[in-house]
Amino acid sequence: MKDAAAFAPWRHRFAALTVAATLGLIFMGGLVTSTGSGLAVPDWPLSYGMLMPPMVGGIFYEHGHRMAATAVGFLTLVLAVWTGRTEARKGVRTLAFTALGVVITQGLLGGLTVILLLPTAVSVTHACLAQSFFCITIAIAYVTSREWLSADRHRDGEGVRPAAIAGVAVVFLQLLLGALMRHTEAGLAIPDFPLAKGQLVPPFDEPGVAIHFAHRLGALAVVFALGHLAYRSFRSGEGRLRRPALVLVALVAIQIALGAATVLSGKAVTPTTTHVATGAAILGLTFFIALRAHRLLAPIAGRAAEAAPVANREAAA
Repeated sequence: MKDAAAFAPWRHRFAALTVAATLGLIFMGGLVTSTGSGLAVPDWPLSYGMLMPPMVGGIFYEHGHRMAATAVGFLTLVLAVWTGRTEARKGVRTLAFTALGVVITQGLLGGLTVILLLPTAVSVTHACLAQSFFCITIAIAYVTSREWLSADRHRDGEGVRPAAIAGVAVVFLQLLLGALMRHTEAGLAIPDFPLAKGQLVPPFDEPGVAIHFAHRLGALAVVFALGHLAYRSFRSGEGRLRRPALVLVALVAIQIALGAATVLSGKAVTPTTTHVATGAAILGLTFFIALRAHRLLAPIAGRAAEAAPVANREAAA
């Protein structure tokens, strides 16, 4: 197995731990918004001038989120230093320190959302950067895995790679719309489901209806994009793509149900927050499939280029 000696199992496991912690942090961030606790602690970086305020009411969610963010920041710092000292590949070292820069920026944005009293632009940017950071941690975990280090490209992939890239783009845009909807209080601008104010296309007569309806249309785009990705993954014949694609289809079905429950429950905390975390999981899994397809599957042009020298040698013989 090529490069097998470069595999560092404990660093890979630590990277995987950082991925899991980041998904947990996104869930906790969703709890802050779902419970309306964004300004429960009005100062930053301290909380009511303390490192540990009384954990009551909305402070429990807001300060708990800060504590979790600090933990993820610490994990990222350790991962960056560890990678910088032991990783031979320059690109992976750069990726690890990029993650550190992003998590620091994310912390500063979190502070600005409090100091500036939850401005929509900053809050949405904070939400989207969290998703980007999550994908970076997934990339670090995968490129440090044994599979990445030992994989050989052996199939053309039946179009999996472009379908995966398109899927990542569509899901990310949908999450951006979801963040915009949450931070403009448009989550119940259309209070019914599956219809929209009793119609297929609602009257755009109230603030937030357009954003909410765009998010619903985005959900349809996600279904088509990820359905196409799943189809391509199954056609590829690669079991390591089929399995995550099957999980992805299940997550999309769960996410649709959670979206309906969010509306029909009047944005109850549990379905609303789980909807946010599941959206992140869908993005992360789609991104992972894109990375795995890139590593395992050679494009048709690449296969032809690799085969040409062999054909030339055979002809010369």
